[in-house]
Amino acid sequence: MNLQEDVKAKIEAAMPGARVHLRDFTGEGNHLEANIIWSGFAGMTTLEQHRKVYAALEGMVGGESPVHALALKTWTQEPDKSEDPLPGNR
Repeated sequence: MNLQEDVKAKIEAAMPGARVHLRDFTGEGNHLEANIIWSGFAGMTTLEQHRKVYAALEGMVGGESPVHALALKTWTQEPDKSEDPLPGNR
């Protein structure tokens, strides 16, 4: 399993039913953007949503960890059509 697959699997395990799209935004394999739609985010602030994702990836992000940077976008439901959160996943 490569790093992106591992990150996606950990998020999906911690958030059953989540739709996750990952993108390597530098081409180096360790700077990722994660777009996540999960109904379980309902009632959480954006900060709480992001903390939930980071908790799922405990030990994988920052410092000497495999993921050096993680940009997050989170939604409780599919956003309007002006923004496609999951390119290539449809």
